[in-house]
Amino acid sequence: MNVLDPFEVAHIEVWPLDADVRGLGKKDKRAFLDRAEYTVFQKVLRESSLGAVLNEKEMAPRSEIALPPSRKQRIIPDSIYRQRKHPDIRIARRATTIANLARVISERDVSDGLRRTLLTQARRLERLAAQRVQELGITADFKKKA
Repeated sequence: MNVLDPFEVAHIEVWPLDADVRGLGKKDKRAFLDRAEYTVFQKVLRESSLGAVLNEKEMAPRSEIALPPSRKQRIIPDSIYRQRKHPDIRIARRATTIANLARVISERDVSDGLRRTLLTQARRLERLAAQRVQELGITADFKKKA
């Protein structure tokens, strides 16, 4: 659905749940994993500087669980990471992702979640572009001049 550019993924964080689901029946395991997914979603949402997560799926409220310690690691080698994190490259790629996502939305009957994802991507692009302009010392005056 063009929700996320894999190029932008630098780190992956996982919570091993094998010990928690061992011995559970199929129904109980599914219920536990749904609660775990909701818990991770809420954690990421709370930590998001935009108060949003790129998730087109509607999350049914569940009771949160205590997550085990996570494992987080960067998945991109240093040489590639330096190039990919350059703001101009990220801005260009994010704009392309937004264009592709908007195209998908225009061509299909999509969920409200996918439309919210488009808005979140646009906010992420705006923030990244504003940071880049500020970093370069460029004045961005959007006031209408008479």
